[in-house]
Amino acid sequence: MKPKSKALLIAAAGLNAVSLAGVLMLTIAGHSIAGSLSYNNSALRWDRSGRSSQVSCFLSDDSGFDTDDVNGLRADLSSALKNISGDGEGSMHFTDAYSTPAGTAQIKSDINGKSDAVLTAVGGDFFYFRNFQLLSGAYFSDKDLMQDGAVIDRSLAWALYGSENVAGQNIYINDVKFYIAGVIDDPKSEYEKKTAGSTPRAYISYDGAQQLNGSANAASPDYDSTMGNDAPVRTADKINCYECIASEPVDNFTYNTLKKYFKSSYSGKFTIVNNTKRFQPSVRAKAYKNLPELAVKKDTVICPYWENASRMADFKLSNIYHRRRIYLVIPAISAVCLLIAAAKAAKKYSLKLISAVNDKITKILYNRRKEKYTAQKGQ
Repeated sequence: MKPKSKALLIAAAGLNAVSLAGVLMLTIAGHSIAGSLSYNNSALRWDRSGRSSQVSCFLSDDSGFDTDDVNGLRADLSSALKNISGDGEGSMHFTDAYSTPAGTAQIKSDINGKSDAVLTAVGGDFFYFRNFQLLSGAYFSDKDLMQDGAVIDRSLAWALYGSENVAGQNIYINDVKFYIAGVIDDPKSEYEKKTAGSTPRAYISYDGAQQLNGSANAASPDYDSTMGNDAPVRTADKINCYECIASEPVDNFTYNTLKKYFKSSYSGKFTIVNNTKRFQPSVRAKAYKNLPELAVKKDTVICPYWENASRMADFKLSNIYHRRRIYLVIPAISAVCLLIAAAKAAKKYSLKLISAVNDKITKILYNRRKEKYTAQKGQ
C-alpha cells in the first residue's frame, strides 16, 4: 500500500472513531435525560407489551373544561375504543387523571410546625401517572370514602413534623383538617428542580379543595401566589391538565381521539402532547428545525411543573439528537464507501474465482482426454 493511501486510511479511521464516540456519548446523554423524566413512560408501566399510548392535554384557565366534563370525555374515548376494537369493553382499556393548581396556602401541624406550600388538586389515577417515589404511607384515590387525605413532599413533612415518616398525622390547610396519607420525595431531576421551585408541595383531592373553598378563608379565582401566608385557595372544579393512557388498536389512536375531542369544544385553549413518542430520537431530531417557533409561547395554556420540565428536556434532546445525526454523517459515508469497495472486490474476486474454476475444469478435462487417448493408443 502506498504511504499516501495508508495515511488517508488512518485519517479516515480516526474521524470515524471520533464520530462514533460522539454518537455514543450523545446517545447516553439523551437516554439519561429521558430516563430522569420517567412519568412520560407511564404507558409502558401500565402495559408492558408496548401497545398502549400516553397522552397529556393542557388547558387554559378560561377553557371551561372541568370535573363535570371528564365523564363525557371518558364516554367518548370508551365508545371509540369499543368501535375500533369490537370487544365491547372499551372502558377497560384506558385509565386517566386530571389536576389543577390550587394556589399557595400556609399549612400547620399539631406541634406548631408550619410552612407555605403549593397546592395541587388531583383526581383520577393521578399518582400512577406521576411515578413519585413514595417514602412513607400511601396514596389516596377517588374510591376513598373520605376525601380528606393529602400527599406531601419530603420538604413539607420535615417542616411540619421534623420527619418523613409522618403518615397518619394531621395537617391544617386554612384551618381545615386533613391527614397525611403519604410522603413523596422531592423532585430529583435537573429540570424538575428548576421548574418545581423551592416551595414545598401538597396534593389534595378535588373534594378536599372544595372543603377549603367553604372554609373561613374562602377561595378566590384571582388568588395571588405572592400573598404568602393564608393566601386563598382557587376554586377546584376546573381542570388544567388531563392525562390518559389507552390501548392503541391503531397507531396514534389515543392522540387523535383526544385531539378531536378537545378541538371540537376547546379550540385555541389547549395543547396536546404524545408523551409516549415525545423523547424518541427521530421525533426530537425532526423537531430541531422548529425550536425557535416552539420557544415562543403563543397561548394562555397552564402547564404543571412536570410538563415544563419535559419541555425543557424536549429542547435539550432536540439539540442532542440533531447533533447525533451530524456525527453519523461520516460513519454513514464511510459505510457506503466500504460497501462500494467490497462490491468491487467481490466482483473482482468472483471473476478470478470463475477463471480459476474454469482453468481447473479445463485442466481436468484435458487430462482425462489425454489419459483416454494414451489408453487407446496402448491397445
